Amino acid sequence: MDRELLLLGLLRRGDTHGYQLHEFINRYMASCVDLKKPTAYYLLERMAAAGWVTRSDQQEGSRPPRRVYAITPAGEDAFQRLLRQNLAAYQPAHFPGDIGLAFLDALPHAEARAHLLARRAALAEDIASLAAAPLHSGTLQLMLNHRVRHLNAELEWLDTVLAQLDQLLNQNTEE
Repeated sequence: MDRELLLLGLLRRGDTHGYQLHEFINRYMASCVDLKKPTAYYLLERMAAAGWVTRSDQQEGSRPPRRVYAITPAGEDAFQRLLRQNLAAYQPAHFPGDIGLAFLDALPHAEARAHLLARRAALAEDIASLAAAPLHSGTLQLMLNHRVRHLNAELEWLDTVLAQLDQLLNQNTEE
């Protein structure tokens, strides 16, 4: 229900067409949220069927009509309920990239190290792009700060893994 919470929260700012919602998410939240355009439209239609949002078509000049969504009182109730659930819930993090670590010893040291260095470079690039992003007013910045802290912790952890890998190699060559 996190994606519904996101869409309802954005609609609380004002009536919006789907493209505007998607653009806002892509521009300001893409590093923290994975919501594809077809999924957003599907969820909006499902929320409309549930009575959480209304939809209307608006015509601007000679452009094709756009479907505009607005939150309803039932949608506001759902938003408040989902917000409280989200803030109170602990969601354990899963790190799919860690599965390969269980089998790291199946590769030669140099190759394993090269792959981990490639991961480190991609991680550092992600951190740099977030650091270069404009600051946001209000609580949206809290979400971005949370992501940056996690990425920095991941970078520090990866540096530790690389050092441990090198230490294991040194121990094996001394024996």
